[in-house]
Amino acid sequence: MDNYKAAYEALVDNLTAQGIDVEAVKAALRQQHIETPSWGYANSGTRFKAFAWPGAATTTQQKLDDAAMVHKMTGIAPSVAVHIPWDRPADDDYDGMCQYAEERGIVIGAVNPNVFQDDEYKLGSLGNPDPAIQERALDHIIECCEIMPKLKSDVLSLWFADGTNYAGQDSLRGRKRRFEAGLELVYKNMPANSRMLVEYKFFEPAFYSTDIPDWGTSYAWCLKLGPQAQVLVDLGHHAQGVNIEQIVAFLIDEGRLGGFHFNNRKYADDDLLVGSVNPFELFLIYNELTGAAFSDDAVASATAKNVAYMLDQCHNIEGKMAPIIQSVLNCQEAYAKSLVVPRAKLAQVQQAGEVLEAYRILNGAFSTDVRPLLAKVREEMGVPVDPVAAYRASGYEAKIRTERGTANASGGFQ
Repeated sequence: MDNYKAAYEALVDNLTAQGIDVEAVKAALRQQHIETPSWGYANSGTRFKAFAWPGAATTTQQKLDDAAMVHKMTGIAPSVAVHIPWDRPADDDYDGMCQYAEERGIVIGAVNPNVFQDDEYKLGSLGNPDPAIQERALDHIIECCEIMPKLKSDVLSLWFADGTNYAGQDSLRGRKRRFEAGLELVYKNMPANSRMLVEYKFFEPAFYSTDIPDWGTSYAWCLKLGPQAQVLVDLGHHAQGVNIEQIVAFLIDEGRLGGFHFNNRKYADDDLLVGSVNPFELFLIYNELTGAAFSDDAVASATAKNVAYMLDQCHNIEGKMAPIIQSVLNCQEAYAKSLVVPRAKLAQVQQAGEVLEAYRILNGAFSTDVRPLLAKVREEMGVPVDPVAAYRASGYEAKIRTERGTANASGGFQ
């Protein structure tokens, strides 16, 4: 990428000829924000084994150090999501945790409660038939609402493993009502000017029924709860062949798209590099977001501009840091391609019913080599032109391997 300048000038000429404002594209790219997950820097596992990685973070301080390094390499990853209690600080010193992040040039993003790991949650959390366990889950989620202001966070990200494994195991209507009552109590305890993002997953770990199985269920409950509740779309949480960009478009139009957990999957689960299996799908999702953000539709534009873009990946065999950097870059590339869609021309042929030409215009943007443009933007932002290569040359990986060694356990902020 060192000799990108001639390719950049040629690309500028090409885009300008299509009526694309290249400086506006660059300005939008400089404002991009991808949030990385604290748990992505720690050791994680497949369904069968956790493979310990030399240098993987074992404390929240180390996770924040790693997140700061990703931001230093990319310039567009200034926040990190935390998981409670995985990232709970000693003596509940959340102010110190927040300060530690800010001293490293990043901030705390979404707060994620954990109501799926303990043995008590074997039959669910808010959907559990035992009122005492429901109350325990509620207490923890409400505690996370109280933690949010201490971390200067305005997003509560909720995912539940609740469901059943056998027909007849529990009342499906009963579980629905328990969930609605629980979410209503959580909503009442949300900090002012914050958002509750409700995630869904169509199966796993429950294999007969899942209490929040799809975006429609999440959307329906968010409508009941109020304007602070929005849907969180996880790219790995759909059945094969689902048109995710259509879901995104619907939720934008309704003002209920709150955020993304970016990742990718081939069959099930969601731990692959975002865009690694289906980059065209990632582009199409960004195309809907970008088209809305820069449209004249006030609701759609405001919704798209307020979306929380978060990674949710646990890298099991390929390391931690470099893969997270690559995922951030994949999002950056998809966004850049969505920004060079000639929207006026596309709208014109869509209105005229020119089906093939509309596809050719959109596919032309997807096929555009935007790497010289991204190199130019990174250079102007003062970050490495090739972030992965720069990271590998930085010595950071060797440093953390030496200092941290190899450990299976992961603890909180100490």
